Amino acid sequence: MSEKTMFDIVEAVALFFLNPLFIAVLFTAVGVGYFRVKKERRSFKVRLLPGLTELKRLLAESWPYALVLSILISGAGLLADPGWLVLFSASALIALLTFYYKVTSPIYFASAAFFALYFIEKYMGNFSFRGWTPGQADLLGDLAVTIPVIAGLFLIVEGLLIRRHTIRYASPSLMHTNRGLRAAAFKTKRLWLLPVVFLVPGDMISAFVPYWPQFTFGESAFSFVPVPVIIGFSQVARSLYPDILFPKIGRAIVWTGGIVVIVGLAALWLPILGWVALLLGVVCRAAISITASVRDRQGGFAVAPRPAGVVIAGVVPGSPGEKMGLLPGEYIRAVNGLQVSNEKELYDAIQLNAAHCRLQVIDRNGEVRLMQQVIYRHDHHRLGLLVVR
Repeated sequence: MSEKTMFDIVEAVALFFLNPLFIAVLFTAVGVGYFRVKKERRSFKVRLLPGLTELKRLLAESWPYALVLSILISGAGLLADPGWLVLFSASALIALLTFYYKVTSPIYFASAAFFALYFIEKYMGNFSFRGWTPGQADLLGDLAVTIPVIAGLFLIVEGLLIRRHTIRYASPSLMHTNRGLRAAAFKTKRLWLLPVVFLVPGDMISAFVPYWPQFTFGESAFSFVPVPVIIGFSQVARSLYPDILFPKIGRAIVWTGGIVVIVGLAALWLPILGWVALLLGVVCRAAISITASVRDRQGGFAVAPRPAGVVIAGVVPGSPGEKMGLLPGEYIRAVNGLQVSNEKELYDAIQLNAAHCRLQVIDRNGEVRLMQQVIYRHDHHRLGLLVVR
């Protein structure tokens, strides 16, 4: 293999890893973890998860979905315009840098890029970049079907990720109630990176990178282009527990994605329905976020101080508290037969008989259950609980 061939292959691979969006999401994930740990330590003097958790889970949870999406998009022949891909990535980068992850849903990026193409075609029809012109984007033709369907698939994946991978990462923090007491609220701020392979018509890419994967069908040429797709989620849970609120949001987003896909497919017969599908997806996704936030603020705190007992705000993964099955919102009323009302009394009581630590726990339904766990004497402070102070 010649030196030039090797260089072209390396350049092709670097197009993905040197994408500004890919680099930005790595640094952003580190920042999200840093500020989460800082906030947890300010409230509880201990962090729930390591600071690099967000970076480590950036791709670990999402790559199977990215693989399925790539197969569906390429296998179904859902073509994406090169200009749309550039605008899609630019929209995602702008949203990412706002650090407001309620707007980092792919439906927003896909719709913004689609309608930006329309305005570019209408007001900048003579614009050209490396052989691409706005006139190549047929917004009332194939793209009126493929873009809404792709956006709907992204919504379905977003909903599934929220349902399955947000509860464990809900970060507790202490807030003041209207009565001046301190209660716990839970905030999840997640980022996922999906390396999705898009199918792009024409040989524009191979003209600059000769060894880029390409195939022909009849007289048409197509290229496979990997693009980093980001999905973000940010939500606070106060009146509902995260394991109740977040799956509800995820299910609503999955249903919205399914509707967008169906309406997008209907654009095969009436192209304008593709435009309607994108607008419907944007409105419904925004409504889901707004409704969840408004309803959550209207209720009281689910994890609030009790007249007697120590209220659990969080449980450190892998700790004795997790092994005992303790959950946020439950409260410990007694330890080894001694009534406890604050954190100091809790750990003092554990130290009296750590080897046979017995807890009387009141669960979320108000029912009493007894838990027992061996805790080494010098590790009595490592029960792994974050409590409402």
